[in-house]
Amino acid sequence: MKKVYANATEALDGLLHDGMLIAAGGFGLCGIPELLLNAIRDAGTKDLTFASNNAGVDDFGIGILLQTKQVKKMLSSYVGENAEFMRQYLSGELELEFNPQGTLAERMRAGGCGIPGFYTKTGVGTVIADGKEHKDFNGETYILEEGIVADLSIVKAWKADETGNLVFRKTARNFNPPAAMCGKVCVVEVEEIVPTGSLDPDSIHLPGIYVNRLIQGQHEKRIEQRTTRPAA
Repeated sequence: MKKVYANATEALDGLLHDGMLIAAGGFGLCGIPELLLNAIRDAGTKDLTFASNNAGVDDFGIGILLQTKQVKKMLSSYVGENAEFMRQYLSGELELEFNPQGTLAERMRAGGCGIPGFYTKTGVGTVIADGKEHKDFNGETYILEEGIVADLSIVKAWKADETGNLVFRKTARNFNPPAAMCGKVCVVEVEEIVPTGSLDPDSIHLPGIYVNRLIQGQHEKRIEQRTTRPAA
């Protein structure tokens, strides 16, 4: 199977349609599949639902699709750095389903493992639990959360071989692996593609069986919150 494509537009060819559910990796501005998001913007695909930890910022990450009004709904755990997200949500233009971070990650992982749902204590007694099944185990109350199976996964890794085995860097490993797992089709962008067999098997974070298409590209290294101190 051919997995390596020339660019993001080619890698997404035939996969996009209006109203689809996309699982996107990234944590803050770390590990965002920026090239694929740019290609989705350029394709004009609309009424999208995104399952992602956050919505980027106003001009980066999923934020660029909010600017073009291509996103209908977000399944997220943190959206505090995006003013356009806040404006659209408060004005009723954007639907939002809040998930605790661990719950969102586990919903993605569960979907990728063929697990339709799981029980968790997180959110019990809060609005997160409204309308969800409750069940007691050993005297403790849990709520049922459903696994996420997305039409498409888009993720960013540091390095891959030609069969799609992936290595992530630091914080980029948080949400990208479960996001990659839960898509019916997974497209990955990386900083470097190396020959098959050159990665140490013990260093592979996600096996290539989850990856359908792969591109290499240049990526912007943004800092979300810059903290400095005065020079001495």
